[in-house]
Amino acid sequence: MPTALDPVTVIGLGPMGQAMARTLLAAGHRVTVWNRTPSRTDGVVADGALRAATPADALRASELVILSLTDYRAMEEILAGVEGELAGRTLVYLSSDTPDRTREAADRAAGHGARFLTGGIMVPAPMVGTDPSLVYYSGPSEGFERHRGTLGRLGVPRYLGEDPGLAQLMYQAHLDVFLTTLSALMHATALVGSAGVPARDFLPEVMPTITGVPGMLAAGEDDLGALIDAGEHPGDLSTARMMGATADHIVAASEAAGIDLTLPRAVQGHYHRVLDDGRGGDNFTRIIDGIRAPR
Repeated sequence: MPTALDPVTVIGLGPMGQAMARTLLAAGHRVTVWNRTPSRTDGVVADGALRAATPADALRASELVILSLTDYRAMEEILAGVEGELAGRTLVYLSSDTPDRTREAADRAAGHGARFLTGGIMVPAPMVGTDPSLVYYSGPSEGFERHRGTLGRLGVPRYLGEDPGLAQLMYQAHLDVFLTTLSALMHATALVGSAGVPARDFLPEVMPTITGVPGMLAAGEDDLGALIDAGEHPGDLSTARMMGATADHIVAASEAAGIDLTLPRAVQGHYHRVLDDGRGGDNFTRIIDGIRAPR
């Protein structure tokens, strides 16, 4: 069983890879790094990391190998020709791609005798290793438990199960909320900007709406998630009909302002589907039916 200070290799030295390497160095690990653009390793090498000359050297340096890359294609290109070095290693892929590609990569790694964990770091690079940092993992439980102590230095580790695609799916689901919120924020800023309201004035005004969402979702006495799981959507606090009317107004205001309609029309479509199904008296959560089974 490895100790908490076993050596670690980090392949991929973008902002997230550098943050992970520095966090592990600060904890006392021997960290070996490799990047396709060697100059990107200069900073962490100056901080005490060891620079590997080749991917094969990087793999040989540690049993635990963390990959922080653009996507699985980049990983496949880097590991091409050095698959013989994978046997007995635990590869931890902490980047973004689809769950299906994650499962394919895990199968290939297993074929070369390696354990493959996938993960999603739920904080930006500057927050890696801090108290708010949370990292989802899935894949072989043996690999996770073997390196739980080391992985825990990057953030609180939350293991989701054996399916290597599950952590990636959870990561994408979080980003679904995050990216859609950012687009909504910029759309709303453009909407009021059409009337001459500066972004510097509007953004402080709208922030309470964003921060108030958790309170709104928890306003009912019943657990929202449990109701959704049970297929129950009581409209005692708000209705899809009311929300749909608001969505119509947002589309009309956006059209009059001459700004892009893609996002508000997508939201409008969710509510129109509920109304078409005769469920306008249900809560807004009823839109999940149409999202799950689009027509």
